[in-house]
Amino acid sequence: MSEQDPCVASVSSGAGDASASSVAGVDSVSSVAGVGSVSSVAGDASVSSGGETRRRCAVVGLGARARMFTEALTGPYADRIELVGFCDVNSRRMAVHNGWIAGDHPGRGAVPAYAAEDFDVMLRRERVDLVVVCSVDRTHDDYIVRALEAGCDVVTEKPMTTDAEKARRILDARRRTGREVRVAFNYRYNPVHSAVRELIAAGEIGEVGSVHFEWLLDLRHGADYFRRWHRDKANSGGLMVHKATHHFDLVNWWLGTEPETVFAQGGLFFYGEEAGRRRGLARPYARAHGAAAAEGDPFAVRLADSEVLRALYLEAEAEDGYHRDQNVFGPGVSIEDDMAVLVRYASGASLTYHLTAYSPWEGYRVAFNGSAGRLELLVEESTWTRSDVRADGASPVVHGAAVGGEVGRTELLLRRFWEPAREVRVGGGEGAAEGGHGGGDVRMLADLFGDRSGGDALGRAADAVDGARSLVTGLAANESFVTGLPVRVRDLLDV
Repeated sequence: MSEQDPCVASVSSGAGDASASSVAGVDSVSSVAGVGSVSSVAGDASVSSGGETRRRCAVVGLGARARMFTEALTGPYADRIELVGFCDVNSRRMAVHNGWIAGDHPGRGAVPAYAAEDFDVMLRRERVDLVVVCSVDRTHDDYIVRALEAGCDVVTEKPMTTDAEKARRILDARRRTGREVRVAFNYRYNPVHSAVRELIAAGEIGEVGSVHFEWLLDLRHGADYFRRWHRDKANSGGLMVHKATHHFDLVNWWLGTEPETVFAQGGLFFYGEEAGRRRGLARPYARAHGAAAAEGDPFAVRLADSEVLRALYLEAEAEDGYHRDQNVFGPGVSIEDDMAVLVRYASGASLTYHLTAYSPWEGYRVAFNGSAGRLELLVEESTWTRSDVRADGASPVVHGAAVGGEVGRTELLLRRFWEPAREVRVGGGEGAAEGGHGGGDVRMLADLFGDRSGGDALGRAADAVDGARSLVTGLAANESFVTGLPVRVRDLLDV
């Protein structure tokens, strides 16, 4: 599931430097040895329109993140794929999405909407052959397995699922049915990440011995996990599963290896009831809407101030009781906000990783130490965080809705032995970083739903095995939090 809210809340996702080298990035990359082409989601074409075959697609889980998919399927990829079904526990959210589609495409009929309990009926009645899963993380396996068994291919938001047994079910169903599962690891498609993959695969720093990876979530983005369903580890697996699955997948993909042993420590340091009370940040409200105590609180989100949040959540909560604006310093938080992880890989490389969910700025640093040099990546997604509590009572900015600070720099440095450092400029054409996740979203959508005749030289397409390998790193970290001991990945899930 993405970081935006889904809907299935109750059912069991330096320019000009003469020393700089240039890397084409995602749109024009050279072939990388040892990286095979991965086929796109494909199945039996079911509809012919204007001489071109179209697949029939349904989306399950119609929260905010699903909008990226519905806009793509009714916009640039509508000539290849027909959106024929919505499925959700909340009819209001499906109606909101249909309203957006009607506004963007006047004259297009409404997408048929089905209740969660009618998922299988929808697959049969609408002759679905492709399912996009954007529901709450803990429900992914149920929809994925049922879709595969019905003969459909699947695109699922990350994480693929939330525990080892559910991952086994998905892997078994994929093998049994022969259908495909694609995991929406959009960060693989970010041009700078693709450049890192290309440089490492080309041997620019030799064999990689270690990786240092720090990811910082600011007070806008980080806090949002503690307002929503993610705050309950039973729903999301915690940030080691829901968020870090991106990062663990990147390391697996960059190095072309898999995790073997994980040791981790983590806890709830900043958010939650006890920490809020100890630091004087706690306020006496359960949710922000209608609470006088939430006025002036920079950690409160006011759903009524946002047209999107109001429509998808505030005006829909009567159906399922889901409150998207819970107090980040209130009770019921069972996930960590500060986590440190050590991973040993099959290649012999090691990873030191840290995730912080309460930083004044947002971004990440990654450094690779190799037998011939070092590669360093810095990305500043926001250099500071606005509180946006103004005299008019307007709501703080929510991740994904607007920029909450100032966008900083992206810098990729190659430091080879016995040579001066070189900045690697990443190309990819005009607008290379357009769209969410550093340009990853738009490129991933093209790979999932567009023409892939050009192949996949960097192996960016992630399947169920990739989803399981990133998941199990987070699961092992969660277990190590509890036991205080290293965890062998194979003991949890042998992928």
